[in-house]
Amino acid sequence: MSPVGTPADPEPVHANRREMSFLDHLEELRWSILKVVVGVLLAAIACSVYADFIVTTILLGPLKTAGMKAQVLSPYGIVLLYMETVLICGLILSMPNTLYWLWKFVAPGLLPKERRYISRIVFFTSLCFFSGVAFAYYILLPTALKFFATFGTDQIDLNIALDRYVSFVLAMLLGAGLVFELPMISYFLSKMGFLTPAFMRHYRRHAIVAILIISAVVTPTPDVVTQVLLAAPMMLLYEIGIFVSHVSQPSKDGEAA
Repeated sequence: MSPVGTPADPEPVHANRREMSFLDHLEELRWSILKVVVGVLLAAIACSVYADFIVTTILLGPLKTAGMKAQVLSPYGIVLLYMETVLICGLILSMPNTLYWLWKFVAPGLLPKERRYISRIVFFTSLCFFSGVAFAYYILLPTALKFFATFGTDQIDLNIALDRYVSFVLAMLLGAGLVFELPMISYFLSKMGFLTPAFMRHYRRHAIVAILIISAVVTPTPDVVTQVLLAAPMMLLYEIGIFVSHVSQPSKDGEAA
């Protein structure tokens, strides 16, 4: 009896352990999402304290520099404007916290050596994101506004709806920040074996077309100037991604350069 029953016993135990592991994984995901949401809300509350400064100085600063004016076109527009500003700025400000809990969630799938570098991973991922935000604010946005300002005439006042302008700025900042994550995405896809330098080099032309499409979608303006300004660093980031993919290739999968 024991030789026959012994092999059959581990199966239900193993299945039960696998089921508990799956439930624990869902529970960990739920707590990670909760911590991300709490981080965004706390950052949004902090931004609400300085909402006037954020709107009048930070967001409207490039508009004033370009010599353009903003106006509110609806009685509730200013309320929605501040709500959107606080939430999006809270999302941007809390990005390091969001990235930390994201990598903590995927840490069980990483190698033990890689788990020790989670703080560095979060740092460089956050650095890429904030670099994209800074690029959009200091280069992309002023260039686009100066381009728009050239179309003003004496007969037509070039006034901009404040709520649409702020939505335009916030979308550009957030979109550029996410686009600048391309090197880190290349790193992790290469680590997981889904991406290789040879693959990226082979599909470089396809990537250029995709980058032009993405830049057209991310930039909330139809003008070619803004799209090219975003597409250019994306192409550079793609080349950096090839180098990152080469460096991060597992040693057992080493390929000839």
